[in-house]
Amino acid sequence: DAHPSPVFFTYRHQNIIDETVAKVMANKQPEYDFISDDGIQHTLWVMDDPEDIKTIQNAFAALPNLYVADGHHRTASAAKVGLKRREQFPDYTGDEEFNFFMAVIFPDNQLKIYDYNRVVKDLNGLTKDEFLAKVAEKWNVTPIPEGENFAPQKKHNISMYLEGKWYRLEPKPGTWNEKNIVEDLDVSILQNNLLQPILGINDPRTDQRIDFIGGIRGLGELVKRVDSGREKVAFAMYPTSMDELIGIADAGEIMPPKSTWFEPKLRSGLFIHLLK
Repeated sequence: DAHPSPVFFTYRHQNIIDETVAKVMANKQPEYDFISDDGIQHTLWVMDDPEDIKTIQNAFAALPNLYVADGHHRTASAAKVGLKRREQFPDYTGDEEFNFFMAVIFPDNQLKIYDYNRVVKDLNGLTKDEFLAKVAEKWNVTPIPEGENFAPQKKHNISMYLEGKWYRLEPKPGTWNEKNIVEDLDVSILQNNLLQPILGINDPRTDQRIDFIGGIRGLGELVKRVDSGREKVAFAMYPTSMDELIGIADAGEIMPPKSTWFEPKLRSGLFIHLLK
């Protein structure tokens, strides 16, 4: 009967909102200011001036859209719970707490999207040479010299780590639909031209052979997982851009699973929304 984690929304930033929030932060002492066990500092200010609140309310009311950055399933679950409670309490007014869910809203200029990388447990029965040969059918595969920066440097640039060596992968022209905003995402190109046809991962959301590592943990985590033998191959992605995310939402399309890793992330349990 509670929401311990907020749904994560973003919006195209507005100067009036930025300025009002900055004014409160400059002129008031924070209500809470602490460093959590994972070393992240959390600072909370309370906005209680009626004029400031009205300014924020008016600015958000004028926004054409909010975008769900993280928490799509929690949003859907909250909606289902709300509808179920309305059936249980037909005399509801709309003001009951079950009609609402908790959210945190960050402007797009104060968010960072990190890469969301992939690791796979095996080569789907292929040897290293067989696997590389199949990859080369749809990708330009270039070994990255030791000591050179192996992180992807641009869109449509993926780095692959296999048996102690990094490779740069670039999809060959004509292997994906550049005009489709979803299929043009790097995560879609990798899924449709390598993970599914070569490694047999049809649904990355449910396949137990694939795992995902947020870019904030660094590419060293990919090397560690593969070198330990826990995984066989790793793929380092170039981060999805905020414009891509908003463009896909505005087009009414859906982002592929595990496309984005957002920071900052608000600590779960810092705020709790009770449904009763």
